[in-house]
Amino acid sequence: MGIPLLKGTEVERLRLAGRAAAETLACVAARLAPGITTADIDAWVREDTARRGGKPSQLGYHGFPAAVCTSRNQVVCHGIPRADERLAAGDIINVDVTTNLDGYHGDTSATFFIGEVSAEARHVVEVARRCREAGMAVVRHGARLGDIGAAIDELARAEGCSVVREFGGHGIGRSMHGPPHVPHVGKRGTGITLRSGMVLTIEPMVNLGRPEVRVLPDGWTVVTEDGSLSAQFEHTVLVTREGCEVLTGSVRGGSFGRQGCSGLEAPPVGTVAGR
Repeated sequence: MGIPLLKGTEVERLRLAGRAAAETLACVAARLAPGITTADIDAWVREDTARRGGKPSQLGYHGFPAAVCTSRNQVVCHGIPRADERLAAGDIINVDVTTNLDGYHGDTSATFFIGEVSAEARHVVEVARRCREAGMAVVRHGARLGDIGAAIDELARAEGCSVVREFGGHGIGRSMHGPPHVPHVGKRGTGITLRSGMVLTIEPMVNLGRPEVRVLPDGWTVVTEDGSLSAQFEHTVLVTREGCEVLTGSVRGGSFGRQGCSGLEAPPVGTVAGR
């Protein structure tokens, strides 16, 4: 299957879907606090997505049972919200929102601090955010796919962290997941050549310990093999001649759309939520 090159009204519809996903994530971020459950997050995502005229892309995808992925502490990705999983001070949690708005998908995630966290937790979260931005910084027409993974892996290694290899970014548009697969490790100058109009996600999963992961018996939840903390940040980006356009938030600040939930604004990415 070829990689679609989007333009015109297709890009505008993707912008709207990306903005909706970012604003739903901002809504959730503004309400995170010790004591809430991950099932609460799922309910908020369902409500806010519907309020914006969209549908949660993840709900029912290959049988996934929730509207959002909530990945806490050693969970790398695909954590399933639960009524018996309650956030505590010191946790970190990734919230991954994908919105289907009029047949186009916007995909974004961020990892948040819950109350005061350890220096190690703060470190892995900040490195993950910087890795996402390092990957986005090399995206442009004519760059190679391997350039993205190389930039991410080099930064993570320099900071004493590791990058998960089994999962990566992906093409996105009318389908939530499509070509190309976007590895977050790679060699510069290798892989397909990026072209203006491609839309993909940059979403490195960065571990404080080793990169190995395993899937829990539920068939979805991925955890670090060594039990170390893991963090992730994600944006949907449009490849352009000059670089890339971030469709789900600000490139430099990592901020969200400013329309929060019930008039609340989200805290900046990487700040303490729920304070």
